[in-house]
Amino acid sequence: MIAAAVDSLEKTSEVAQPLGFPVAHGVTRAQGDSLGAWWDEGRDFIQPSEFILTKSGKVMASTYSNSPVGRMDAAETLTLIEFINAQRAKKT
Repeated sequence: MIAAAVDSLEKTSEVAQPLGFPVAHGVTRAQGDSLGAWWDEGRDFIQPSEFILTKSGKVMASTYSNSPVGRMDAAETLTLIEFINAQRAKKT
């Protein structure tokens, strides 16, 4: 898992400290656009945009939210990934 934020290194470090994965800081609009993230034009900042990617970078699932509602839940995301992996295993 990897996360990224538009915040400064100092602010991002505070949020990232208890997490067990890397969190990038200082994401620009151009970088968000290249990821397919949703930039809020009215308030001029990136909205939560979450992606599950394959090793090759293909988007398998995504969520976009303009509030705390609708964000990926870790347990549900793990269940989805396990389901996808089980389906792949059936095909081989």
